[in-house]
Parts: sequence; C-alpha cells; structure tokens
Amino acid sequence: QIQLVESGGGLVQPGGSLRLSCGASIRISSFRAIGWYRQVQGQQRELVATSLNYGDTNYGDFVKGRFTISRDNAKNAVILQMDSLKPEDTAVYYCYGQTREQRGNRPHDYDHWGQGTQVTVSS
Repeated sequence: QIQLVESGGGLVQPGGSLRLSCGASIRISSFRAIGWYRQVQGQQRELVATSLNYGDTNYGDFVKGRFTISRDNAKNAVILQMDSLKPEDTAVYYCYGQTREQRGNRPHDYDHWGQGTQVTVSS
C-alpha cells in the first residue's frame, strides 16, 4: 500500500511562513500528480497545489502567489512553502498523490492520501 506522510504543520502568526513536506513510500516521480489539499471542519476538501509529472503546477484560487509547490527528488518529497499566511488558511492539510495502472487497454487511476497535518494561523 502506498503511503504518504506529512510533516511541518503547526502554529504560526498571521503573515508568517510554514513549510510542509510530504514523503512517499514510492518514488514521487511515479505519481501522475502529487500535491496538497486542505479541509476545514464541516467544509469540503479543497485544492491547495499540485505538481504534475510533466512539470505543470496547479494552485487553488485563494493562493494568489503566496504558496509554492516543489519536488525534492533527492529527499523523495514534495514541499509546500507557504508565505504570508492568513487566519483563513487554518485547516488540516493533506498530501495527495495519484497513480495510474494499465489494465488491459484501459488506464486506472488511484488516489492516495496522507493522514493530514494541522496548520493554525493565529496571533
């Protein structure tokens, strides 16, 4: 079973920065997409940022240049650098990865999730 493990969450003041890291039990280059979602209790999980295996990145609209996703191949991890944090960024942040397997003539995509790490932005 593929495992994703997050680290780096915690408490930070508004305007501060945090760096989240997600390690994987397989090579991160094996994922079609790998990145981060977040969820506030009682709300739907939303996209923060993803890195696609052909180089593109996607960000949630709320990011507005404040967050940067990158891959650290040496450490086999995906990094989310979060700057200019706001109280509304408070949420549980989940690492996400998608893999694909070919079965006969059809590809099958599988979603994998980490356990989540709490990020709290408060003074």
